[in-house]
Amino acid sequence: MSTLIRGGTVVTSELTYRADVYCEGGLIKAIGENLDVPSNAEIVDAGGQYVMPGGIDPHTHMQLPFMGTVASEDFYTGTAAALAGGTTQIIDFVIPDPEESIMDAYKKWRGWAEKSVADYSFHVAITWWDDTVHRDMGILAEQEGINSFKHFMAYKNAIMVSDEMMLASFNRCRELGAVATVHAENGEMVYYLQQEMLKKGITGPEGHPQSRPPEVEGEAANRAIRTAQLLDTPVYIVHVSCKESLEAITRARLEGQRVFGEVLAGHLLIDDSVYYNEDFEYAAAHVMSPPFRSKEHQKELWRGLQSGNLQTTATDHCCFCAPQKAAGRNDFTQIPNGTSGVEDRMAVLWHHGVNSGKLTMNEFVKVTSTNAAQIFNIHPKKGSISVGADADIVVWDPAMSRTISVKTHHQNIDFNIFEGMEVQGGPSHTISQGNVVYKDGQLNVVRGAGRFIKRPTFNTHFDALKIRREQNAPRQVQRAPIAAE
Repeated sequence: MSTLIRGGTVVTSELTYRADVYCEGGLIKAIGENLDVPSNAEIVDAGGQYVMPGGIDPHTHMQLPFMGTVASEDFYTGTAAALAGGTTQIIDFVIPDPEESIMDAYKKWRGWAEKSVADYSFHVAITWWDDTVHRDMGILAEQEGINSFKHFMAYKNAIMVSDEMMLASFNRCRELGAVATVHAENGEMVYYLQQEMLKKGITGPEGHPQSRPPEVEGEAANRAIRTAQLLDTPVYIVHVSCKESLEAITRARLEGQRVFGEVLAGHLLIDDSVYYNEDFEYAAAHVMSPPFRSKEHQKELWRGLQSGNLQTTATDHCCFCAPQKAAGRNDFTQIPNGTSGVEDRMAVLWHHGVNSGKLTMNEFVKVTSTNAAQIFNIHPKKGSISVGADADIVVWDPAMSRTISVKTHHQNIDFNIFEGMEVQGGPSHTISQGNVVYKDGQLNVVRGAGRFIKRPTFNTHFDALKIRREQNAPRQVQRAPIAAE
């Protein structure tokens, strides 16, 4: 089956131009006007609309076992919801238990993901360390197409890495040509503040942001960045939520360090007042880490996105319903951390970014698709409208208006953090592997159609880093022996 997208304006990270796009065999085969295509090609009328690369959400957690429960969104429902919002690929996380083989965990997640309806890939978390982890990182990078490894600096007594573990893993990332990704929150500080809140009788969701203030994120971000600087390892800081983290990233980038920053759509638009709502279910539904911040941080995060010091947007999509959140009714530290967003990221960023003038259309494509594809080495296969690229495309109607609601979303969760938000602009069609899988509000997906996308390591870049390290190698002074008396 072939598809012709006709009459639209192509918008990439660099160019905006009028052209038709012809897709066949899962790839973009031709771009231009008056294309000669088969008579049986499916026609998508994109008149008055924009034709853009499908979104890439580089941070999701489908079907995640966490805090004594399992996320309500699985890989089938989650990738379907993504397609409904114009996102055609996710990068999820394999999170081994401490002392669990990272290869076994990877195989387990690959099995869960076989029901995906859109393409997917994985970051693999390093939650413990020994020689087998060192070995298996090599297997994952060289044979399985995993080029990024995650490090949680938070969640003490669970999956938090020590500085020693982080050093060992970052160094291994450098050897392999992989990117070190980091959840930057000082777990020791968080644990201490959590106990302080509980001692003071603060047991509700309002204790969550108070026990995870910006200082704990800023300290951890700076520590991770300095560790990466020491080892010449590129580092990607996930869900940057505050100006303290952004300042650390900006400083490092100005010094020439290869540091990348990710911001969540929720952190750009929702403030910490949600935690002080008298309705426990409402407040608990917003519990995620790092928490939503006060409004001055949102202003700085938008500036980080505009300036290019934050390169990607994500959701940290990790869904827990009200009965699951209720586990922490009497102790906020027991509320499962996570919110939704994979379906709404593109629309809320267009509305609040492009429509407000904060972002151009080309910048929108960069931060929702192309930058992630480049950072994680799948560009131009993904994140581009170019001949030979995967035919993962969103046809975007700038005039479309809707009100976001749990009553109409496709996400498998009983709450939407953007509930009631009116947005203008959204997908009229989503095309995955050349097939129209979402059209005018209706999904037409096939269970298992999603493919695992391998991401090769950055050997060329890391060879250059190796040369630089050798040029700056420690110097040994040859001293004459001390004469015997």
